Amino acid sequence: MQFNVVSLFSVMMETLVNFKRRKLEGKMQQPECCDESFEGDKLSWSELKGVVSELRRQLSSLSTMVPTNISFRNLQDGRTRIYFLSTPGNGCESTLLYSDVPTEGQLTHRLQWHCVFESNFPTVAAGNKFSREEQLLWERKRLATWGINSYEIHPESGKIVFPASSSLFQCVDNGYSTGPLFPTKLRMMSCGAKLNPQICPSNPDLVAYICNHDIWLSHTVSGCNVRLTYAHKGGRNLADDPLCAGVPSYVMQEEFCRYQGYWWQPAAQNGVYRILYEEVDDGDVKIFCLPSSQSGSGEVEEFRFPRAGSPNSKSYLKLIEFRVSDTRQITDIVMLELQFSINMLFPWVEYIVRAGWSPDSEYIWVQLLDRKQQRLELVLLSLNNFTEVLPMYDEGSSNPGDIGNPMVQVIYSEESNVWVNVHDLLYFLPAKEQHNEIEFIWASEETGYRHLYLISAQIMPCTNGLTEPMDYVSLQPKILQKIALTSGEWEVQEKGIWVDNERQLVYFIGLRESVLEKHLYVVSMRRPGEVRLLTMPGFSYVVDFNKECTMMIAVYSNIEKIPACQVFRITHTDWTADGVELTPLGYLQESSSFVNRNYCPKLYTHSISSGHSLYAMVFKPHNFTPGKKYPTVLNVYGGPEVQLVSNTFKGMRQLRLHMLAARGYCVIAIDSRGSRHRGLEFESYLRGKMGTVELSDQVEVLKWLSDKLGYIDTERVAIHGWSYGGYLSLMGLVQHPDVFKVAIAGAPVTNWMLYDTGYTERYMDLPDHNPQGYNEGSVLNYINKFPEEENRLLIIHGLIDENVHFYHTSQLVSCMIKAGKPYQLQIYPNERHSLRHLDASKHYETTLLSFLQNHL
Repeated sequence: MQFNVVSLFSVMMETLVNFKRRKLEGKMQQPECCDESFEGDKLSWSELKGVVSELRRQLSSLSTMVPTNISFRNLQDGRTRIYFLSTPGNGCESTLLYSDVPTEGQLTHRLQWHCVFESNFPTVAAGNKFSREEQLLWERKRLATWGINSYEIHPESGKIVFPASSSLFQCVDNGYSTGPLFPTKLRMMSCGAKLNPQICPSNPDLVAYICNHDIWLSHTVSGCNVRLTYAHKGGRNLADDPLCAGVPSYVMQEEFCRYQGYWWQPAAQNGVYRILYEEVDDGDVKIFCLPSSQSGSGEVEEFRFPRAGSPNSKSYLKLIEFRVSDTRQITDIVMLELQFSINMLFPWVEYIVRAGWSPDSEYIWVQLLDRKQQRLELVLLSLNNFTEVLPMYDEGSSNPGDIGNPMVQVIYSEESNVWVNVHDLLYFLPAKEQHNEIEFIWASEETGYRHLYLISAQIMPCTNGLTEPMDYVSLQPKILQKIALTSGEWEVQEKGIWVDNERQLVYFIGLRESVLEKHLYVVSMRRPGEVRLLTMPGFSYVVDFNKECTMMIAVYSNIEKIPACQVFRITHTDWTADGVELTPLGYLQESSSFVNRNYCPKLYTHSISSGHSLYAMVFKPHNFTPGKKYPTVLNVYGGPEVQLVSNTFKGMRQLRLHMLAARGYCVIAIDSRGSRHRGLEFESYLRGKMGTVELSDQVEVLKWLSDKLGYIDTERVAIHGWSYGGYLSLMGLVQHPDVFKVAIAGAPVTNWMLYDTGYTERYMDLPDHNPQGYNEGSVLNYINKFPEEENRLLIIHGLIDENVHFYHTSQLVSCMIKAGKPYQLQIYPNERHSLRHLDASKHYETTLLSFLQNHL
């Protein structure tokens, strides 16, 4: 259950059009007069619809087209070309753009954007019809743009491949063309949506992709197109077709943020190309039926969904080998399997959360996690663990050593009595001369905060092969050295680590200066612990580096400043962290002025009764008058993995909060115990008891803000949230009916037994191990505590929500009916967990304003 931004997809689409129009009109300084409140006569539904449309138009100046998905490429003439996704000034959807960085000595204030593709290239939104696979991938990734939202580039050749309209397109940027390119569709025999393309690192003519739950391979020059795996039958009956190849399970995508299920070997060896892939068996996972996403069909769609305590998908690692002939045909395809399966060697394993190749292509690495998510191991596998014939060892084998000493080596292991937060901070350093040693950078929360460690581990040396097969299996890590590169009561962010191997410098994002700001730091492997700040306090940063760590892009903002995107060159006066210098080269995007700072929220800190400092964010009503009290909306999330309050600009992702403030409401967001970036102990207050401590913290800070600010009308406070926030909105009305006059619960969890394994069991343990926590955390057990008064509860849910199933709401409604409790229900028949259609988004916003106007 990642944080869900309601209908950002549709929000971005319309506000982008308004953004372009306002830019042409020269009205970009601030929203227009958005401060018409509901005071006086109440507005009709028709009038509120007009208000929503007008507010969307006026608030479009909050929209910023910040570059994303950044790639660097060194051109032959010495230029650096930066590729990124954004929306050009005259466009309405995301596309691939580039900007050339001037060479040394040439300075420019603003770097020019150029479209990679011709403007008449068919757009993704043209047909406005997307495959089910595309829709679900966007849901898992929380993608919120029309147009091109991903691409692959081969830096050496300039080959670009990207998915669009269920197909794959390609072009080659030679670096010298003066005009945009026109992509061509890859020739493919397969029917169905083509997703997740990956260019072979050692041969850009080869592109692998996923189609109908199997891996396909295309030679883009010869047009040769082959199906590499045959896991999925493609039948209509999901129950009889449980296998897929190269596609992670639902839980792996939704709860562990791994969307990749196959990995190219970095370098081909002796003309042999290899792809490591995951085969997923969903045979034991229960099937649920939801209405079809194709409106009007009247059919149902089947989904595999593992509820808490039920069986998960099973995963198997396999290997594909093949060659390319002189005529550019794909030949000699061989399918290999592990001679000792992961579950045979590690019977405690439930999830393969990460996988990949060592940089020298000699080893495969995997991260393994147990079901309770309290034990994680990092394991190396030699390639000769994979074999075409099973079993590898039999009675007729005269010399087990003939297979080349397959090696299975645990190189790191960690356990937690809370849970292990999976991250992406693993970097293998170049191989040393000693072949029995491997060195890598890893992040651990063993001190309670995520920090970086430089680790050297012993791996088994080559032998003469006169040993038993299992002698090559080492299930205990042999740590030779473990050095803390960072330490302290602050955390390193879970993504983003860049290593300058030549100077032995490590760049990373952390929150040392403030839990509200993310900054760039550097530390030397030669001087561990000496961490240097590289960015300016008072802002929060997102950065990207090129491979050589000689150039970086920083996107930065604060609570009052719209994001800017700036390019820097990295130079050095010496080898230390203190010798790092950042030289600005120009802006990809400057921060436009946002004149009326009264529309920006204010940040507050309060020490609650437990001794913890909590952070809050308050949007004052746009029509604020001192001495007056205002109805207030507590916008709540409250669950783990999310931070609402930060020193970053609150733009279109907070459209609804701005909209409420524009209508005369005070809007508040609070990060309670359990929220992100405060360390493992702070997160652990939710363990086994979700739905308890979060609300007590929220109410305590809300009451403190009321006393401090003096303009909150405590008799008119609403609580509103989506997903986990919808869950807490229900719990808030049950536990604190004297505090919250009304609750608006969007897509709420109502019973943790109905939610998925990966998320629920991490924070609540398995149901059999924590029956009390599940019982006390279920809204369905508090039906009698819902108020008897009408118009205090509004429930909103998408009927085809495959994440928090509509069954959560139907169970709640059924119990409310049996108990004779009043409620209001708004269903969106064609929406999933996110409201993606513009008509549904506007209807929801009108419903929200109408309900608050009439009942708060």
